[in-house]
Amino acid sequence: MREKMTDRVALVTGASRGLGRGIARALASGGMTVYVTGRNAGDLKAAVREVDAAGGRGIGVRCDHGNDSQVQALLDRIRQEQGRLDLLVNNAAAVDAAELTRPGPFWQKDLKLVDMIDIGLRSNYVTSYFAAPLMIETGRTLIINISFYGAVSYHFGPAYGAAKAGTDKMVHDMAIDARDTDLSIISLWPGFIRTDQLKGMSVEDLWPEIRAIVPEMETPEFTGLVILKLLDDPERKLLSGQTLIGAALGHKYGISDLDGKEPRDWSAQLGRPTVFFQGS
Repeated sequence: MREKMTDRVALVTGASRGLGRGIARALASGGMTVYVTGRNAGDLKAAVREVDAAGGRGIGVRCDHGNDSQVQALLDRIRQEQGRLDLLVNNAAAVDAAELTRPGPFWQKDLKLVDMIDIGLRSNYVTSYFAAPLMIETGRTLIINISFYGAVSYHFGPAYGAAKAGTDKMVHDMAIDARDTDLSIISLWPGFIRTDQLKGMSVEDLWPEIRAIVPEMETPEFTGLVILKLLDDPERKLLSGQTLIGAALGHKYGISDLDGKEPRDWSAQLGRPTVFFQGS
């Protein structure tokens, strides 16, 4: 018998704010139980309230995704409490926005920017490592790794690009390892996101380049709505290992953003996903 969406369990890492928090709200609209992780207890509580209000069941867990033991404990807890995990969204990232966007070459910026490779690329690997056995047992499951056009075009420097490009290649190779299971693994590029923080800012306070694209920005919920469709796509396994653009998937699935617009595919300006060699 097919599971009801309300029987399903999701984990969204780095969901106490920004894109992850919006994804969690969207998943809740499908009635899912959604575990959300972050390091700020207050932000986590607010995220859980939003998940509950959107029709799901939110469970907040403080977790440092740079600590492998904490990640293992998180997945052990989900196994003990739920006995299943249908969806993992790897979104946690160490981003110091002020330092990342500061002008200058990488050797003139703080070395802490390399943390994006640790809390981003490496943490995606670790969380998937501990989640995969439970997800394979669950069946018809999906791992989404949040990436971006920065995998193939310059965005803020080499640490950011390495984290995104590495994520895409990692997904490709993980999918090969999981090909004989019912676990699908996909790298997903959202567009430019108008986060809750950005919404609270005056347009006049934004950089001119950002100000110009605000009308075309996606809500963070849009990516979550796309993920819900991917989870139920009968051809999901055929997509496993690929890097996909959220806006293109939205068009395929007939999904509009919360404000009614059809989000923009930026690949003509920023580059298309790399096609990896499919042999092996």
